[in-house]
Amino acid sequence: MATWARLETAHGSRFAKLHGTDWDILSAAPWAGGVATGDRIPGPEASLLAPVEPSKIICVGRNYRAHAAELGNELPAEPLLFFKPPSAIVGPGAPIRLPPGSGRVDHEAELGVVLGRRCRRVSELEALSFVAGYTCVNDVTSRDLQKRDGQWARAKGFDSFCPVGPVVVANPASLDFEVCCRLNGELRQHGHSSAMIFPVARLISFISHIFTLEPGDLLVTGTPEGVSPLSPGDVVEVEIPGLGVLSNPVLQGD
Repeated sequence: MATWARLETAHGSRFAKLHGTDWDILSAAPWAGGVATGDRIPGPEASLLAPVEPSKIICVGRNYRAHAAELGNELPAEPLLFFKPPSAIVGPGAPIRLPPGSGRVDHEAELGVVLGRRCRRVSELEALSFVAGYTCVNDVTSRDLQKRDGQWARAKGFDSFCPVGPVVVANPASLDFEVCCRLNGELRQHGHSSAMIFPVARLISFISHIFTLEPGDLLVTGTPEGVSPLSPGDVVEVEIPGLGVLSNPVLQGD
């Protein structure tokens, strides 16, 4: 098992690999062939950024039966895909900013999958071999704008609406991930990736038959039930045991 992050350094952002409690700085992203440079940052001194810089973020809607039911939606016959812009990404500790004009903004705790190799028209059997690692994602959503627009680009795409992190973990001990969300310390969402309607291998194969997935691209796999609105002053935490805790404060945007 390997753990990667992206750190703020005196020389700008750098990818790094965990070595004990310290971080070995890499020459590039691990999925871009990055190797250790010899520079090291002690763990307590590390300032973590979002651990991905994807060319695209592909998200999956209604991939848990109970979540579809809580919003009164039918189950999809095929994976329901949408995009979030990379500009929506923020890292651990960065604020989620509630946009003016939206009446309800929800948290959505999700498992993120980072692609490690170019992926086109792959089978389900080989799909997981294209994964670089896994991470925590909060698919923040303006629920009222989602209903108003009928499509999800605006509701899902605001700046700060895609917290990711704190790290990317390769080859975790188990691929049945427990997905949790706490709002101000209170558990709101709890599910397991084994309950997904379309599992990760199926998603990668399905998507790769539509468009090419590039190294570093981020696949966001859907949220379990229990979504609830955010308010200024809240702190929302997405936890996936083995992958860490992604914590973000909530502020009123302008």
